[in-house]
Amino acid sequence: MNKIQKISVIGSQMDLGAVRKGVDMGPLAIRHAGLISRMKDMRFDVRDQGDVIPDVAEDEGNPRMRYEKEINGANERLYLKTLEAYEDNRFPVILGGDHSIAAGSVSASLTHLGKTGIIWVDAHADFNDDKITPSGNIHGMPLSSLCGLGPDSLVRFSTARASTKNVVIVGARSIDPDEKDKLREAGVTVFSISDVHGMGIRAVMQKAVDIASEGTKSVHLSFDMDALDPVHAPGVGTPVLNGLTQREAFIICEMIHDSGYLRAIDIVETNPLLDDRNMTGTLASELVMACLGSTDYVLLGN
Repeated sequence: MNKIQKISVIGSQMDLGAVRKGVDMGPLAIRHAGLISRMKDMRFDVRDQGDVIPDVAEDEGNPRMRYEKEINGANERLYLKTLEAYEDNRFPVILGGDHSIAAGSVSASLTHLGKTGIIWVDAHADFNDDKITPSGNIHGMPLSSLCGLGPDSLVRFSTARASTKNVVIVGARSIDPDEKDKLREAGVTVFSISDVHGMGIRAVMQKAVDIASEGTKSVHLSFDMDALDPVHAPGVGTPVLNGLTQREAFIICEMIHDSGYLRAIDIVETNPLLDDRNMTGTLASELVMACLGSTDYVLLGN
């Protein structure tokens, strides 16, 4: 892969895929932490393309796919913005918003790059669908749709799908029972937080990169801030105890950068309303910078 020189930052003010409100302000919080200026300090050619704003939702619609219409409309716009970034030879950095936005951003990577691996860093697997979902929240479905095993409507704007043999979930510790069966049947590799503790994060990430990149030329990283322990990232809507440490999160980003396969980043689920002095937004910004090759970061708070 060519060295990253040009970057497009694209936000999505999406909070319809989740229950708790406030995650729509995630792009603002991450930018406020100094992301754009940090990129410019590293001599990147940065273009901030602003935010995709979903239509106002008057009714949740199908209770098994809540706010499907508005989410799909916003994700189609995100998909097109991400494709534009690729066509301008720019590296897309996507700021969420809840994790439903990955249906748009990762679809653009699959469309433009062809066969692409996905590394999904998350406390959850997001591999539900409209039949097995316990909540109807679409932020729990995007990965299954991207693999052609979830609602096709969520990725209607692209025919490209990921191969499950190149999909890796890292840091999982809250997976629904039916979702677990579905992941097993699909052949998705899942490294739980127990695997991280047992194997060590470097061993896990070496395997994750090898799996995601096998037979591909590119990897899309989709990083949910709830993968971290709430002590380190309190500003998320669905916190789960016993998560990644800050140091483990930085090692993930450093190793993906060093692999040479990284072609796009999502950083999602930062919720400023639940945060402590923008601790999570600042950490999200620093993790993006680590993905871009920065080693000039400081561990925050605890």
